[in-house]
Amino acid sequence: MSQGIAESDWKVLRKLHPVVLDRFCRRILEEIGSISADTGKSNHQRYRAIYQLIRRRDDEMVEAFDDMRRSMTEIRVLALRRHGLLTDEELARFSKEIRDVVEGILGP
Repeated sequence: MSQGIAESDWKVLRKLHPVVLDRFCRRILEEIGSISADTGKSNHQRYRAIYQLIRRRDDEMVEAFDDMRRSMTEIRVLALRRHGLLTDEELARFSKEIRDVVEGILGP
């Protein structure tokens, strides 16, 4: 990872943060809705499935959204991309250096 994070990359991440956070939460709520609507399972089974989903997604949320500092920009962008939260168009807004790091680790 590079030593210095460009101010422009930090600004892009800060601007995208509420968008991708909303996207992530919407995805979780949709998953909860699907689990909740599964009448083939008991209420307890659905509750347990929702509980387990939230625990997993909380870990992902920490990885992608906690510790939003400029020095963590590459790590946050990597996590957002790994979890499918950044579109190709959004990733393209970052510098070539950030994109190269992401593609070098996650692939094109």
